Amino acid sequence: MSSSYSAIAQAISVQWEELTAENFKVAVEKSQGVCIIPMGVIEKHGQQLPLGTDVYTAREISIRASKEEFAIVFPFYFAGQIFEAKQQPGTIAYSNELIFKLLDETCKEISRNGIKKIIIVNGHGGNNNLLRYFGQIQLESPRDYAVYLYTPEPDAETQKKITELRSSKTGGHADEVETSVMLAVRPDLVKMERVKSESGDDLNRLNVKNAYTGIWWYGKYPNHYAGEASGAKREIGEISLANSVRQLKEMIKAVKVDTQTIKLQNEFFKESENPLKTEARSK
Repeated sequence: MSSSYSAIAQAISVQWEELTAENFKVAVEKSQGVCIIPMGVIEKHGQQLPLGTDVYTAREISIRASKEEFAIVFPFYFAGQIFEAKQQPGTIAYSNELIFKLLDETCKEISRNGIKKIIIVNGHGGNNNLLRYFGQIQLESPRDYAVYLYTPEPDAETQKKITELRSSKTGGHADEVETSVMLAVRPDLVKMERVKSESGDDLNRLNVKNAYTGIWWYGKYPNHYAGEASGAKREIGEISLANSVRQLKEMIKAVKVDTQTIKLQNEFFKESENPLKTEARSK
């Protein structure tokens, strides 16, 4: 390895959009072919947080983790599922067909650029079911790359620290914790003077036993604000971020050394061509 290459590799940015074409090649090698898509949506977050909160948060976690365990971080990605906020100003809600197609083609383009391991870091709760289904449809047809969804585990020590510091007990969207995270990520965009301008109470306007319906969130939180954020503080946000960064860093390491996922995919696709020849397996 030349000294000039080493110098470039040492100082190189983790952010895809900041790389030159030549440095991109170095980044692919340094990342061992791992790229992160930090994914969110554009939606209301109470009256105090910016519309891009979910993407800002997902990107911050991804960038911090990638600086510790190098991976390439894909540009600002906001084409997620947010139909439940279409009644609120500023929401960008693409069709379900476009959401899937864009994410699928984004992964294919990342792969075409020599990156075969793609981690999706989701910053928006409304994307959860979408992304798990997206993970399943990776088995629809053969591909030469693998998609991994970052799924952090609850951390008791982190939750204990946050509980001791927070003043509210309810939440879920633009609440005390999420507002605290944005105070750590982009304090210049947080309008704390507006936190009490609307209610974040659960209005519980829908109660159909043993049933799920897509209007459930609107029935509970039509203001697109769940919780009470007046007690938000940067310290809580940094604790939350540190836990997410630590777990993502561990995942990046694991993905780098993973050889089984793509191997099993290839095996599966081959057997799928002729299921009648698939043989039973045992340990």
